[in-house]
Amino acid sequence: MPLTFDMSWEELQEYKGSNPRPPDFDDFWARGLREIDSVDPAVEYIPSSFQAPFADCIDMYFTGVGGARIHAKLLQPKDAPKPHPAVLMFHGYAGDSGNWIDKLGYAAAGFTVAALDCRGQGGMSEDVGGTKGPTMRGQIVRGLEDAADFLLFRQIFLDTAQLAKIVMSMPEVDSARVGATGASQGGGLTLACASLVPEISLVAPIYPFLSDYKRVWQMDQAKAAYFELQDHFRRFDPLHQREDEIFTKLGYIDVQHLAPRIRGRVMMGVGLMDTVCPPSTQFAAYNKIESDKDLRVYPDFGHEALPGHPDKVFQFMREL
Repeated sequence: MPLTFDMSWEELQEYKGSNPRPPDFDDFWARGLREIDSVDPAVEYIPSSFQAPFADCIDMYFTGVGGARIHAKLLQPKDAPKPHPAVLMFHGYAGDSGNWIDKLGYAAAGFTVAALDCRGQGGMSEDVGGTKGPTMRGQIVRGLEDAADFLLFRQIFLDTAQLAKIVMSMPEVDSARVGATGASQGGGLTLACASLVPEISLVAPIYPFLSDYKRVWQMDQAKAAYFELQDHFRRFDPLHQREDEIFTKLGYIDVQHLAPRIRGRVMMGVGLMDTVCPPSTQFAAYNKIESDKDLRVYPDFGHEALPGHPDKVFQFMREL
């Protein structure tokens, strides 16, 4: 393998992350999972104006933590045997669940598909707000000046887990045959979801975001998707007097610390020239996964479409 702009190939295979892990990390997430178990999701199904001859296309809404109404696109195959497998899909930062047609291949193959709209981003989910401190730019830092329970990505991670639990409880779905996938933020959310709901069988993250924040800072790559880290320090801690405190709090929403909880089989795609989510930050998470795993490496590619990789993900999910 060639040198990346980041670390050598040998160093990447051994790297275990730089961002601190809060001492009460496990209790923090156990409390979050108890919270979603206590929420009445009040699931609502509304037929979409878009329909396909072989799948019912449905706008699904449920109540997440904090009372926000969360939206997901739901596709249910009409003629598939019951129970059948399902796949959960997660989108990139600031985006949305995408077009219906992007998901029809899975529905045609007999999968129920559920694609989340992250709260406060480009889709139809509700952001109820309610945090103290600045909310000027970026969801990584939303809630950073409040108690850790108010970090917005805590709520989004819990939304992914709640979506998984709702789908797994559907009578049409075989809860033992559920996969999750997504790229960038969607890759990070795939890891978070499979960590919080370890019953997920197959896990296919692509260049995951939301991992090893301190490494991003140390590399001077707090740009593009991670720009809000630099912006937050410049505005609210210009002397870095609270640097340890800030990175430790970000550790609650760092997917590398959740990764050891994954029990499903993992296939991860990474580009070694990725300057948006540096390879070392991705390896920090991958190297902590203890379940069966496979890494697909694209040496000459960055944070972009990886040729043929969506086909590999589809074939991987077909194993369900």
